Amino acid sequence: MLEELRIQNFKSWRDTGAIHMAPISLFFGVNSSGKSSIGQFLMMLKQTVELSDRKAVFYPGGKNSAVQLGSYQEMVFHHDIAGKIAFKYRWSLADSLKFRDLASERNYSGDTLAFEAEIGLADKGQQAPVVEHMKYDLQEGNELRASIGMTRKPGTKSEYMVEAVNYLLKRNPGRAWNPGAPVRFYGFPDEVVAYHQNADFIQALNLQHEKLFRSFSYLGPLRTRTERLYSWAGTEPESVGYAGENTIAAILAARNRKIGFGYKRPTKPFEEVIATKLKEMGLIENFKVNPISEQRQEYEVRVQTKGSKDFVDLPDVGFGISQVLPVLVQCFYAPAGSIILMEQPEIHLHPSAQSALADVMIDVVNSRENGVNRNIQLIMETHSEHFLRRLQRRIAEDVIPQENVSAYFADVSKIPAALEPLQIDLFGNILNWPENFFGDEMEDITEQSKAVMKKRMQHRAKNTEALQ
Repeated sequence: MLEELRIQNFKSWRDTGAIHMAPISLFFGVNSSGKSSIGQFLMMLKQTVELSDRKAVFYPGGKNSAVQLGSYQEMVFHHDIAGKIAFKYRWSLADSLKFRDLASERNYSGDTLAFEAEIGLADKGQQAPVVEHMKYDLQEGNELRASIGMTRKPGTKSEYMVEAVNYLLKRNPGRAWNPGAPVRFYGFPDEVVAYHQNADFIQALNLQHEKLFRSFSYLGPLRTRTERLYSWAGTEPESVGYAGENTIAAILAARNRKIGFGYKRPTKPFEEVIATKLKEMGLIENFKVNPISEQRQEYEVRVQTKGSKDFVDLPDVGFGISQVLPVLVQCFYAPAGSIILMEQPEIHLHPSAQSALADVMIDVVNSRENGVNRNIQLIMETHSEHFLRRLQRRIAEDVIPQENVSAYFADVSKIPAALEPLQIDLFGNILNWPENFFGDEMEDITEQSKAVMKKRMQHRAKNTEALQ
C-alpha cells in the first residue's frame, strides 16, 4: 500500500508537499486545479515500468495509453526545461524484504521501502530526460536499515556513482570504472551487481518497485457506452480497462469468486455482490448476465429497475448505471493488494447514489476473499460533496476509522498552487474547511432571499398601480 507521496516541478505543481495516503485517499478541487495530475503522474510511472524500452526514463504515453503527457518540456513546471522533476514515495511491503550481506555476514530486513528520484535534461539540446539521482531506503517501521542509490557525475551524461548508507559495498578486484545509467527511472543496471561482491540484493529492490506499479489500475472519468450484446471468449482481463470496456468480461471471468465484507461474515458470488451494491445505491432491483445461447460466445446484460417487474437490456436504463458499473466491478475484481486510481467515480449519479457510493467504497477496503483481507487502496479524484459527507458521517459512527481516510484540496488561489490536507477529526468534522470548497452555499441562500424580496416588492408596486 502506498503510504506517502511527494511530487515536485510536475505540470502545475511546484511542490505538492508530503501527501499522506490512506486506504481511501481523496483529492478535491475546482476544474484545472491540478488534482488530476497526481494520478496521471503515477500512471506515467506505471507506463514506464511496463515499457519494453529499458533506456526510457519516462514514457509519457501513446495512443492507447492511460495518460498522454507529451514531451518533458510539456510536463515540467512552467515548461522550464532547466527544471528537475523530483518525486518521493513510500510503500509497505506485503512480505518483509530480507537479504544477507555475504561480505559482513550481516542480515537485513525491512517491511517498508521508500524511493526518491530527480529527473531532468542533461543539456538544453537534449530531448530525452536522464536520471540525476535515485535512491532506495529499506525501513523497518520508521527506522532506516539500509540505503543505496545512484547519482550522475557532474559534467557527464551517462556516468554514475553508487552510494550506500548503513551498507558497505565491497568492490570486486580489478580496475575502477563507473556503471552506466539506471534502467528507466528506478532500476540499477547489471553492472552494479557485477562490480560489487555484495550487491545482489539490488535486484530485489528493482523487483519490488515493479511489483508496486503492477498493482496499479486506472479508470478514467468517462466510461464507454453500454451495448446490447457482449462477446467473451473465456479470457480473464487484467482490469475493466481505462474506460470500462472490459467490464462485462470481468464479471464473467469472476463468476467463481466469492467476496465477503468482514471477518466471519458470509461471502457472496461476485455477480451477486455487484447486483447487491447497485441495489443498495437505489439504482436497480436486480441484475444478471445471460448467454444468448450455448453455441455462441455472446452475452446480454439484463436489468430490473426499481418499481418494475420486467428485465430490460442495459442500454435501456439510466446512463448513470452504465457509468458506475465499471467502478464497482473494478473495485471488487482487482486482485488483493491492488491500488485503484479513479477519476470522478460518482459521475452521472444523483446525490443519494453518490452518498451510497461512499458506503460501497468502505466495503471495498474492508472486503475479504478466501478468508483474508483484500487490502485494496483507493485513490480518487472527485467533485462530490455528498460522497465526502457520507464518509464524514461514517467516521463519526465508527464504521470506518478516521486514519483510513485521507483528503486533500487543490487550492489554486495560492501562487503557486498548494495541496492542502483536510484535517478530519474523530467525529468526522473537517477542522480547516476551505473557503468556497463546494461553492458558497450561504451566498446563494442570501442572494436568493434578496431576489425574493425584490420580486415581492415589484409585485406589490404593480398591484398598487392597478388599484389606482
